[in-house]
Amino acid sequence: MKGTPQDWPTNCTQNGTEGSCCEPHVPVLAAEVVRHLVTGPGGAFVDATVGAGGHAEAILRAAGPEARLLGVDADAAALATACKRLSYLPNKIVLVHGNFRQLAGIAAGAGFTRVRGVLFDLGLSSMQLACPERGFSYWREGPLDMRFDITSGPSAAELLSMLEEDEVARLLTEYGEEPRARAIARAIVRSRPIRSVSDLVRAVDVAVPTRHRSKALRRTFQALRIAVNDELAALEEGLWAAWELLEPGGRLAVISFHSLEDRLVKRFMRQLATTANPVQAAGGETVGAAAQIITRRPIRPSLAEVQANPRSRSARLRVLAKL
Repeated sequence: MKGTPQDWPTNCTQNGTEGSCCEPHVPVLAAEVVRHLVTGPGGAFVDATVGAGGHAEAILRAAGPEARLLGVDADAAALATACKRLSYLPNKIVLVHGNFRQLAGIAAGAGFTRVRGVLFDLGLSSMQLACPERGFSYWREGPLDMRFDITSGPSAAELLSMLEEDEVARLLTEYGEEPRARAIARAIVRSRPIRSVSDLVRAVDVAVPTRHRSKALRRTFQALRIAVNDELAALEEGLWAAWELLEPGGRLAVISFHSLEDRLVKRFMRQLATTANPVQAAGGETVGAAAQIITRRPIRPSLAEVQANPRSRSARLRVLAKL
């Protein structure tokens, strides 16, 4: 499949590059996302991490044929899958290859000025984990890339070749919350060049006892992925852009998978839901907070969903409404 608009299904326009996906992705908490975002028929929506299109499909089917959706993703391979998946729907669908930190400009360019709902489904998809050439999983040998957008920025291997030991230790502590960050950083620097997944795995193996190996690998790969993609800064920028896009009464839904993301999202929502960020009435008087937190506690997957899709077990859904 080519990356030009005329090669894609007629109801789906896409700007991006060709890619391949390795296995289907099951959307997490799809029913809960629909219940909180689709408050009536029609309307405009943004899926800021459209991935393979599972959440977008559920939203559009619930909102009906008059609804339209902007799907954004940094992974061009995922967009190719989304476009195929959504091609049967009669809705107006626009898919754009880009980072959600650029959401304001992307939405304006696509003609989405006010929307009823915005979704962020953070973290990795099953497709990305299953593709060894992406380097996201320590279970699959391949080049150590870890970029969501393979056309942009340094790969994880390139990043590790540039950083000093102190800098490697800092990102492992800050983004991986890894207690053995210093030892792992020392082993990484001594093992350079680190070009592949197996190179990094061997370095971690040297630094940590066998009983801590699995957790150390998971935290190390998470930390590197966050650093390579500048995920936390991008998320904060994306959340503010999404907030500006929401129409009054519109809703923002965010699914996070680790504590760093969830804390950022929780802090963002609480900030908007306090009277320190008031809504101004037409006459200029303050009428209360700018937002209402719909989910006082995050929504977690049911036992049945976790059994059917074990990767959903750490998901947390938070929802905010604009007043």
